[in-house]
Amino acid sequence: MKPTGWFQIGWSAELAVGEVKPMLYFGQDLVAYRTVSGRLVVLNAYCEHLGANLAYGGKVQGDDIECPFHNWRWSPEGRNTCIPYQDSTNRVRRIQSWSVQEMDGVMYLWHDAEGNSPQYPVPSVFGLFEESGPRERYHETYPDGIFEKGELPVHPQYVIENGVDFAHFKYVHRTDEIPTVTMREFGEHTLQTELALKYKHRNESGEIVTVHGITKGYLLGVGISYSYASGVGEICSLTAVTPIDDKKSVVRFSAWASREADDDQMLAKRRRSAISQLKADVAIWEHQRYTEPPGLATAEAAGFREIRQWARRFYPEGQRGHDAKEQFAGSELVT
Repeated sequence: MKPTGWFQIGWSAELAVGEVKPMLYFGQDLVAYRTVSGRLVVLNAYCEHLGANLAYGGKVQGDDIECPFHNWRWSPEGRNTCIPYQDSTNRVRRIQSWSVQEMDGVMYLWHDAEGNSPQYPVPSVFGLFEESGPRERYHETYPDGIFEKGELPVHPQYVIENGVDFAHFKYVHRTDEIPTVTMREFGEHTLQTELALKYKHRNESGEIVTVHGITKGYLLGVGISYSYASGVGEICSLTAVTPIDDKKSVVRFSAWASREADDDQMLAKRRRSAISQLKADVAIWEHQRYTEPPGLATAEAAGFREIRQWARRFYPEGQRGHDAKEQFAGSELVT
């Protein structure tokens, strides 16, 4: 449960200027705070003086965070900037600072078990899909277009494999037919997919009509999955799974609904519909046992083989390959 990549740690609106917040990801206690200038900072939680947890009682002082125990201050880079009862600072001790980025109102953290810097930036969802158009065409996702559920026995690998699992759209998401895969393209750290699908929809006149749509996916590593769907309006979305420790993760979902001539009731319905699709997946994931090798139908075999091979690059060497097995939620997960 220590893959490399970007992972969501919340929404930007959840951390106000001057606010301090405890976090637990990848088995480590962290402290997040927003500086007076508005910068997001994430550090390891414990003060290097005597080990007080900065997330509980710590205060933002300019760009720094002040420890509640003896008022030592630490910079966004984790350096000691003030010891109030002496003139000099401690230049030896340093708190680990985590690479973070904010995009489209979402907070991201970079994780690498070997401590390497980010290999690529977080993109805007509105720059990934030609059909989506700019951000101005969409309602904000926060707070009414989001979903969050923590403490789930869900591995990020479960989620990314949705990117090649075309058959589940019919049986989990109730499309009329199994979608047609029109594109699947693996990059160094991305996977792009496109599905053509159709489903029944009740229009404004109450008639049941068949809607033809497309769903495009864009995986960024194993923690971030963007998508664009058209049919009844347009939805850009983000599905993110962030490990808490070796057994639990937080699942988050953000839905940006396009600005058609929607009244508030219709907008709420479209958001609920998008979120309900994610909930249907979560109902499977939280009780799933990872199977390796899986028993696959002929038509889906190539996609699953390819995505599992591609995903190995995001795990530390000791967790890769068929001989490396990780205990997860009572079952063995092969990465």
